[in-house]
Amino acid sequence: MDLNVTDEIKKTLLRYVRLVIAEKLNASAGYLEADLDFSDSLYRQKFGAFVTLHINGKLRGCIGYIQGVKPLKETIHDMAIAAAFRDPRFSALSAQELEKIDIEISVLSPIEEVADTNDIVPGKDGLIISKGFSSGLLLPQVATEQGWDRETFLNHTCMKAGLLPGTWKESGVKIEKFSAFVFGEKEFSK
Repeated sequence: MDLNVTDEIKKTLLRYVRLVIAEKLNASAGYLEADLDFSDSLYRQKFGAFVTLHINGKLRGCIGYIQGVKPLKETIHDMAIAAAFRDPRFSALSAQELEKIDIEISVLSPIEEVADTNDIVPGKDGLIISKGFSSGLLLPQVATEQGWDRETFLNHTCMKAGLLPGTWKESGVKIEKFSAFVFGEKEFSK
C-alpha cells in the first residue's frame, strides 16, 4: 500500500493516541492537541485503521475499523479509546499503565476477496474469514510476529472467527485480504 505517510505524520498520530488515552484517564501526556499539526490532507481521508497497544511485548488492546467510515484523525481518536478501554479481552487501561504502553497504528488498504489462497502472502496481507454470522480478522503483522506460514495464518483466522481450523477450505466460506501500513512508537525509540 503506497501512502505518503511521513515520519512527522506517524509521530503526530502516535502522540495523538497517547494524548487521547491520557485525557480519558485525566492524566497528562505532556502536550496538548493544539501542539499537534493536523494540516495534512491525509488526516481528512477515510481509511480503515487499527490501534494496537502492547505492554512489555504483550497485547494489551487492539481494535479498529476495517473500512474507511470516518476521516483518519477521527478513526484514530475512536480506536485509541476503544483499544484502551473497550477491548473485551482486557480490563480498561489504568493510569499506572499509561507510561508502559507501546502504541502501534495500522492504516488499512481497501479489502479484496481472495479467489486463490495461494495469493495470500503472510506478513503482507491481513485476512478476514467469514462464514454465516461468524467473522474473524487478523492484521498482516500477526503472521510475522508469530512466524506463521499461509496455512497456519488461515487456520488462526478461522479460530479468531470462532470456527474450526481448516474451515477456510469449505464451501460457503468467504476469504478476504487487505494490506496495512504499520508503524509504532518503537520505530522512533531506537
